[in-house]
Amino acid sequence: MIYTVTLNPAVDKTVVINDFMVDSVNRVSSLRMDAGGKGINVSKVIQSLGGRSKAMGILGGFAGRYIKKYLDDIDIENDFVFISGETRTNLKVIDGKNKTNTDINEPGPNVAECDLEMLKNKLLEQVGNGSIVIFSGSVPENAERDIYYRWIDAVKQKGAAAILDADGELLKKGIEAGPYLVKPNIYELGKLFGTYIGNIEQAAEYAELLVRKYDIEMVVVSMGKRGALFIDKAKAVLAHALDVEVQSTVGAGDSMVAALAYSIGNGLDYESMIRLAVASAAANVMTSGSQPADLSVIRELEGRVAFRYLKA
Repeated sequence: MIYTVTLNPAVDKTVVINDFMVDSVNRVSSLRMDAGGKGINVSKVIQSLGGRSKAMGILGGFAGRYIKKYLDDIDIENDFVFISGETRTNLKVIDGKNKTNTDINEPGPNVAECDLEMLKNKLLEQVGNGSIVIFSGSVPENAERDIYYRWIDAVKQKGAAAILDADGELLKKGIEAGPYLVKPNIYELGKLFGTYIGNIEQAAEYAELLVRKYDIEMVVVSMGKRGALFIDKAKAVLAHALDVEVQSTVGAGDSMVAALAYSIGNGLDYESMIRLAVASAAANVMTSGSQPADLSVIRELEGRVAFRYLKA
């Protein structure tokens, strides 16, 4: 079973404003709302791929109830801890004319340590050998920055494989627990080492360093139009980006994480996993908001994925 953990979920409100202008009145041409937060996005894509997951996390207020109902209505299994605060709403502004995507994200509510502990206990009661647990996204502002480290270590002791998709201190501390897979983008990877990574060769070098230093099975580095790197203990592959029409970049990384988890859970071979991950991310940017792409689109794109081995 795949479990997605979202400690700071959100309702994603996506608006399209053609020729968006600062310090001016702007007219919304279309609007959609989705249950969001990185882990929840992952669960939605896993479902599109034909897999099952359980979405877990912290919810509160009207927005929290909206997310719970949204997941129930589309038949994604879920198990949340509810708090008295209000789950955040994030605004995504897409300008089709100027080809820009602007995120305006709320911080989210503070969460009491007892509520976080309740969620952790819920998770540990359910995971075991063969489970995959995905820790992704931001956490409540009052949560300790080593929370992912502690939770990854705990699920590993239960026999589960952990996937980490985070940024900043959450990533820096989380990798010290030795998750099975880590998926930074190239900017997050550079921040991790306190440097600017300017080319693919440097990105591969730093990703290999993570694998060796922290005993991580695989590091996947998303690089936008430059494609993605897939690095494990024996191989390094550069997958080229697909040329598709971009509607929204929201959730592209989450789609890749979903495909990676689905591939691991279903025993897909290395190259099949690469094709599915790249195709899922590309299909996602062709959709509006954080809605998942149709499986038919992903399958069509799979056949177009090209990659080359940097090391085998």
